[in-house]
Amino acid sequence: MSWRLSNTCDRFFCMEAVEEALRVYGAPKIFNTDQGATFTSPDFTKVLLDAGAKLSMDGRGRALDNIITERFWRNVKCDEVYLKDYATMIEARDSIGKFIHKYNTERPHSACAGQTPLTTYTSSFEVKVPA
Repeated sequence: MSWRLSNTCDRFFCMEAVEEALRVYGAPKIFNTDQGATFTSPDFTKVLLDAGAKLSMDGRGRALDNIITERFWRNVKCDEVYLKDYATMIEARDSIGKFIHKYNTERPHSACAGQTPLTTYTSSFEVKVPA
């Protein structure tokens, strides 16, 4: 939907990503995260609550509660990040961005009945997809 890269654990870059996703796709019915400090901060949760989303959080230490997201990040790490030696944050952002774009728009997934995640997500409504 939207993403950012940061070498800190502050909540602001996550809030920027959520705000962009809300602008482009609108508010989801439910927004699920783990219970990390970034996602439980009042500033972060306020953005979602103000947009009308209900919050859902995985149980502590329960990676299997959100297995699809966990698998996505495994793919990003194993198929992209661990295979590269980025010289700069800009290079990392550009390369990871290309991987995520291809993952969501070109790569069919068995969990999506052989469709791409973007096709599966947007099939029930019209949305302007950023290039």
